[in-house]
Amino acid sequence: MVFTKSHKELLAEGREWMKGTASSCTVVAALIVTMAFAAAFTVPGGNQDDGNPLFLNYHVFMLFIVSDAVALFSSATSVLMFLGILTSRYAEADFLYALPKRLTIGLLSLFMSLAATMIAFSSALALVLKDKVSWIAAPLIITTSIPVCLFGLLQFPLLVELVKSTYGKSIFHWQNSRMIH
Repeated sequence: MVFTKSHKELLAEGREWMKGTASSCTVVAALIVTMAFAAAFTVPGGNQDDGNPLFLNYHVFMLFIVSDAVALFSSATSVLMFLGILTSRYAEADFLYALPKRLTIGLLSLFMSLAATMIAFSSALALVLKDKVSWIAAPLIITTSIPVCLFGLLQFPLLVELVKSTYGKSIFHWQNSRMIH
């Protein structure tokens, strides 16, 4: 009870930080879900008269479809994890495992969706520019890795800290293991 009373402000700050982070990431993940869903039905190059995609027999088109599907499913997972955080009761016990685990899964799936989105963009670009202006395709495709790297650099320290504090050694693990013996 003493711990709860003395850390009431810390709990409120943690709640606000968690809500802000989850809200921001939910917006980004929802945008990726929307884009990936739309891209699945508006394929690069359009469709032939029989309804099949124009580039259906190209390997790069399969890369586009698979990466778009990965982007859709991983960003949907991310949205669900962040919604789980936003609708949490924010009890003290939730901050120990449930909320950090949801945030970790949400950030990892958001990173995966962002990477898959950039792969889908690159493959669509390669399909559209395959016979034209080939000198510009390679630099543009390489440039698409910049947002993925930036996201990784900016969010990786948070992710490491979450994993370390949730699954690493702590006084809570020590007490539990000592009480068992």
